[in-house]
Amino acid sequence: MSHAMAASAAPRDGLSHVTGPTEPPLKNATIPQLLREAVASHGDSEALVFRESGDRLSYRDFARQVDRCAAGFLALGIGKGDRVGVWSPNRLEWVITQFATARIGAILVNINPAYRLSELDYALNKVGCRALVTAQAFKTSDYVGMINELAPELAGSGDGPLSSARLPDLRHVVVMGAKAGPGMIPFEGLLAMATPALIEDLDRIDATLTPRDPINIQFTSGTTGMPKGATLSHFNIVNNARFVTDRINLTAGDRLVIPVPLYHCFGMVMGVLGAVSKGAKMIFPGEAFTPVQTLDAIAAERATVCYGVPTMFVAMLQELDRQHRDLSSLRTGIMAGALCPIEVMKRVNRDMHMHEVTICYGMTETSPVSFQSFTDDPTEKRCETVGRIHPHLEVKVVDADGNIVPVGGKGELCTRGYSVMAGYWGDKAATAAAVTDGWMHTGDLGVLDAEGFCSIVGRVKDMIIRGGENIYPREIEEFLIRHPDVSDVQVFGIPDKTFGEQVCAWIVARPGSSIAPEALRDYCKGQIAHFKVPHHVRIVTDLPMTATGKPQKFVMRDRMVEMLRAEAAQNP
Repeated sequence: MSHAMAASAAPRDGLSHVTGPTEPPLKNATIPQLLREAVASHGDSEALVFRESGDRLSYRDFARQVDRCAAGFLALGIGKGDRVGVWSPNRLEWVITQFATARIGAILVNINPAYRLSELDYALNKVGCRALVTAQAFKTSDYVGMINELAPELAGSGDGPLSSARLPDLRHVVVMGAKAGPGMIPFEGLLAMATPALIEDLDRIDATLTPRDPINIQFTSGTTGMPKGATLSHFNIVNNARFVTDRINLTAGDRLVIPVPLYHCFGMVMGVLGAVSKGAKMIFPGEAFTPVQTLDAIAAERATVCYGVPTMFVAMLQELDRQHRDLSSLRTGIMAGALCPIEVMKRVNRDMHMHEVTICYGMTETSPVSFQSFTDDPTEKRCETVGRIHPHLEVKVVDADGNIVPVGGKGELCTRGYSVMAGYWGDKAATAAAVTDGWMHTGDLGVLDAEGFCSIVGRVKDMIIRGGENIYPREIEEFLIRHPDVSDVQVFGIPDKTFGEQVCAWIVARPGSSIAPEALRDYCKGQIAHFKVPHHVRIVTDLPMTATGKPQKFVMRDRMVEMLRAEAAQNP
């Protein structure tokens, strides 16, 4: 996209309302079509490198594995519209499953690898997953053990479809690696189910798919309760992947390092689909981010592009200070998930040779990116703003009454265009509350300047961003309130030098009960993801409220910051 196009996206009439360019045109294609085009143009080029497992596949070999997996799903009776969950860190099987489900029109359901029992139970049942593809374990999570704990009858089910009272829709569990529990299928066993006849069926099924079909469900949540399943189509994510990688001038000659998680749009859309749209090579340093693995991968593979959230880049810079690597091959990348401090940006430009790194902003419900900087925007603009609007999108900044505010005014960002989700799975009320006349209400407070650069200045909702993870207080509150000794709870974020924000909980104990902060944290472990477990816990007698009885989180936040500051001064 040229800067002339960017200039055309500036606000007009002094109002905070911008429209993206109409070039390049939208692509009316499915995910299988995107992969076919990559194979046709770049079939012998390396597509995937998983350094931890040693897997390296060309685009042609990758497509063959995808077809075997898709045919395996057909053998299990999985078809168009069925939901298939994937619960795993970054592994080759994840990416194969991503494209195999799309090949047959099944809907991929991304399950956060940090999820624990209650979250897994909720996710599988909310969207009615018919099959689950899972890793055996990751870090402290025993995935197979948790599945058996949720549905112990699975272990004795023998061959054939599973049957579980607690997970009534689930029929098949596919386990990555050689070992699978009783009643479960090894991933290699799934591939072995592919017959020539089933593989032949794939092209016939492919002809029935349309770009507007739902193809992916990603869990997100707001202040109103449990996670909601944002439902995205081929059209949504294929086009967003293209435009994101257009902004960094990605080509088939690029080698992209992806340390960000696949379960998130950053990994699977901006990373995988973006690379496939250009025929670029994807390099996965490990199952999860570590600065050592990521830097080693960049150096060994002569990577040209690297993705990450600011905390990842900070960790990589610290590791570089300890041990030098030759990163001179790097050119560009994407930093997203939180604002980037200017000193970090300058060091990434200088010490990592990423002079063309860009910043992105978006949300899962918009596939995800709406704003992105250009590779040659000034450093200040790439730190203080999230860039300018993407093609084929429209954004306005509105006040509490829905009126568009003047340029420079603060208000809620609303996005309209091809990227807006189909809706929240099985939740018409939540969809209607979030999307009005095609406008997605982001819940983020933004400011547009006269050139169309957008700054994110706060959140209408009280979302916490900890190290790039979006955390929704209401979800944690609803879990903590179940504790028998908890009478009331409020969760909010407080500033943190390492993660940007940390989760803090203020707890009111039930009359006659007492609870220790450590006991409350122990209650969370194994039940909710580690990054949602409150880092700070205060037991209080009451909570600051408005006259109408609404909790004043900003008062709690300010008091907590003061308390921590005073404690730090007493214990230097």
